[in-house]
Amino acid sequence: MLKRMFVAPDPGRLRLRSATRAVLGIGLAVAVSGLAGHSLVAAVTGGLAALLALFTVTDATVRGQALTTALLPAAGFPVLALATLLHGHPAARDAAFLAVLGLGVYARRWGPRGHALGVFAFMTFFATQFLHAVPRQLPELCAAVTLSLLAASTVRFGLWCYERRLPPAAPPVTLHGTGLARTTTRQAVQATLGGGFALLAGQLLSDQRWYWAVGATWWIFVNTASRGETLVRGFRRILGTVLGIAAGAVVVLPLHGAAVPSVALVAVSVFGIFYTAAVSYTWMMFAVTVMAGVLYGLLGVLDSGLLALRLAETGVGALGAALAVLLVLPVTTHATTDAWIQRALRCVHACAAEAAARLAGSETADPGPRVAELELLLGRVRLSLAPLVHPLSPLRTRKDKARRVLALLDDCAREVRGLASVAADPEASHDDRLAAACWRVEAAVEALTTPGATRRAPGADAALPHAPVPETALAHLHGLERTLAELAAPLHSSRPSPLVGA
Repeated sequence: MLKRMFVAPDPGRLRLRSATRAVLGIGLAVAVSGLAGHSLVAAVTGGLAALLALFTVTDATVRGQALTTALLPAAGFPVLALATLLHGHPAARDAAFLAVLGLGVYARRWGPRGHALGVFAFMTFFATQFLHAVPRQLPELCAAVTLSLLAASTVRFGLWCYERRLPPAAPPVTLHGTGLARTTTRQAVQATLGGGFALLAGQLLSDQRWYWAVGATWWIFVNTASRGETLVRGFRRILGTVLGIAAGAVVVLPLHGAAVPSVALVAVSVFGIFYTAAVSYTWMMFAVTVMAGVLYGLLGVLDSGLLALRLAETGVGALGAALAVLLVLPVTTHATTDAWIQRALRCVHACAAEAAARLAGSETADPGPRVAELELLLGRVRLSLAPLVHPLSPLRTRKDKARRVLALLDDCAREVRGLASVAADPEASHDDRLAAACWRVEAAVEALTTPGATRRAPGADAALPHAPVPETALAHLHGLERTLAELAAPLHSSRPSPLVGA
């Protein structure tokens, strides 16, 4: 885990820049709230709003990000008002909390914007429980959230909008379906029922801090698409919480809520959340747990008993999520993984087709965007296969085959990137050998993705008229064709398959 956090690649230092900008944006948001004379509760609420705006808004374009950020109050303020008004009505409050949870998960079907608005709405309700906000504080809280979002947006879209200098991001990919066949619909039902279990069990542990259990269930469901992913995420959440509580006992408790070191530790925690989120959910949860402990210290309620209760509530939330994904409309790891692998292979097909068209002289063909899409798809494949390749997985045969699939798909991505760079070279155009090799790649993908398809015998490169061609171009294509052929073994092997029944 330490290697993944400190040695993981950071192309363009995007994680470093994102984490640094988050510290600046959230710091400015809290400072503005302080200058406006807001209370500590309002300043914490505003800081959380800024954190969520910087963390969850992930639209493909800067314009889309700005629009989603502007819409956050529309999702958050009604929920904030509802949560504060129901503060003294536990039954109605609990029902509303679960409704917001379910709708927040369901909103993921509308892509990054729906996801961001759903997270913001849920966390707004969560924050009112965390801070015990009451109706008379509502105007101040709304003002703090507004100022904080403006401050964070000033940093993100004004002072340091490094995304404007980056190539256009590929749109995120999703799997579609209708009714209960749609993953988001199933997960909305699962999360609501799992959250209900966590709420009841959490209240048995504590009638004051029960919301941590519901929050644990919620965050375990975020960015997962199968029962295997959810179970692995639950394990990682518990592990990160244990490590964070241990650090809290050693580092946070001795501070006794002292302002200056506490604020410094919050800044370090925020940096850790953003820097590790893309590579290690465990370390992200470690940073979140440390930050929560510091905030409790600033509010004057932190002690060792509270840290132990936090761990117990997290365990209850993880159990609720596990029971829900195992017993309620389960989405199997195999079904999800197979769908993402199929999407990735078809993207390889599209990359080869675009490259072939470019090599044939088309000025409009461009494999570049397809390469970016392939990277996103492979990220989803890795996430989906995480349960099988997890060190604690007892399924050795499936683990080995899943690792083989990941390695071969990574090889495909490397060859496709090389092919795209060659296709962009004008000297490689109009070469029949390259076009023929691209055609064979397309045929290999068709054989992998179409049941019953057979590969047609390709012609020899030497039999085709051709102009001089860089050997690296053919090397990439031959390497890609060879890798696709090797993928047939783990993907089409007889049962038990590495992906079936996982």
